[in-house]
Amino acid sequence: RQLEILQSMGCNAIRTSHNPPAPELLELCDRMGFLVMDEAFDCWRLGKRRDDYNRLFDDWHEKDLRAYVRRDRNHPCVMMWSIGNEVGEQTQPDGWRLAGVLAGIVRQEDRSRPVVSALNHIDSGYNGFQHVVDLVGYNYKPQEYGKLRERHPQLVIFGSETASTISSRGEYFFPVSDDKSEGRADFQMSSYDLYAPRWAWPPDVEWRGIDGTPGILGEFVWTGFDYIGEPTPYNADTTLMPDFTDPGRRAAMERELKERGKISVPSRSSYFGIIDLAGFPKDRFYLYQARWRPDLPMAHILPHWNWPERVGQITPVHVYSSGDEAELFLNGKSLGRKKRGPLEYRFRWDDVVYQPGELKVVTYKNGKPWATATERTTGPAAGLQLTPDRATIRNDGRDLSFVTLRIVDRDGLMVPRTKNLVHFSISGPGEIVATDNGDATDLNAFPSHDRHAFNGLALAIVRATPGATGAITLRAESDGLQPATVELGSQ
Repeated sequence: RQLEILQSMGCNAIRTSHNPPAPELLELCDRMGFLVMDEAFDCWRLGKRRDDYNRLFDDWHEKDLRAYVRRDRNHPCVMMWSIGNEVGEQTQPDGWRLAGVLAGIVRQEDRSRPVVSALNHIDSGYNGFQHVVDLVGYNYKPQEYGKLRERHPQLVIFGSETASTISSRGEYFFPVSDDKSEGRADFQMSSYDLYAPRWAWPPDVEWRGIDGTPGILGEFVWTGFDYIGEPTPYNADTTLMPDFTDPGRRAAMERELKERGKISVPSRSSYFGIIDLAGFPKDRFYLYQARWRPDLPMAHILPHWNWPERVGQITPVHVYSSGDEAELFLNGKSLGRKKRGPLEYRFRWDDVVYQPGELKVVTYKNGKPWATATERTTGPAAGLQLTPDRATIRNDGRDLSFVTLRIVDRDGLMVPRTKNLVHFSISGPGEIVATDNGDATDLNAFPSHDRHAFNGLALAIVRATPGATGAITLRAESDGLQPATVELGSQ
């Protein structure tokens, strides 16, 4: 499922991080046509944390490296071997020598693929590392590609780790700033896709570096999906008062800070993903799709258009599209037609004054109509809607159906700011394996059958009873809303 979602975005290559992947992943990549940067280590002799691999490195690195290459070298999806990620030896005067030893071991086992390392220090492109690897991978260094190419025009360079943009699906905070350190509130990140940690960048900055330096091989983005842990920028309890859009919640946090001397940060999972933990695309998905599938007619508007408290206020509108021109309409009135310039990757109308109704964008490519998209102000939440990604599953105890729940108004439009509590139940030869919603602050256990929607969406994962066949009925209920059911087949 994850690979299918990535493929629909236009992704054609995956970097494993920061260890050898499960063989099942490589088997799927073989079958589905993905390329893989297969990675061995996150550290060498210099560890990054307590009880790291550095304690075993001298005794085990050669055995492990040979075993890893021998295991994976017959997978056609593997296109390069990575001997390390952001290793501490990059900054040592003779660190390149150890890199050369490791690269030599890999080449003894497989001469058919290049050896690389993901380098996060600029000096690694000049201090010897660049000569012992076959390709130079820079992490978060879009401004350095041109400088390195000018100094070493023979090198093949790529973005081994890029972006680390942070966003929460369906969350938008105002005013909108281009300062990448902003966009934070409610332990969430704004989904205008302009925000990143100090070492990282929005996608637009990374692409300017790539497109401004001809010959860059490509990029691996951190990350395809959100993941448990590392919830930057909410990594630890804080003694500083975060921003809150709800005055009541802010008052509660002020009391906690006064009583405990700190505020407990609830974040369970990262904000880096292009796709959230439940597998729902964030806005950023469509920004990458516009770039990676240039022949796909598509357009995407953000934010949603349910802002009753913002009537008369500036509410910027951004459009992601594979087209090269776009015209935005609010309730039928044109807000201007824009042509995307060189090294521009989104259309922006930053002075839109909010009024309820319909936003519509019409995009063009080479002067011809290309794709349209709309965002409408919805009515209040009225009911639930269930949509499975697979209506029939095997009864082997492994096959799964991922069922999306939407909270909709009476016209069937998803109501974007809803967080209603939903109860899932099941009848027939099946079970609910887990539920989720993509909310990085939701600490409810995955096996729970009760789940709050997050900005209109939730997920239920269903498995068939091993050996049993027949109809499985999933039901979703929420107080005050019309319930929904969906039937799945087990075979």
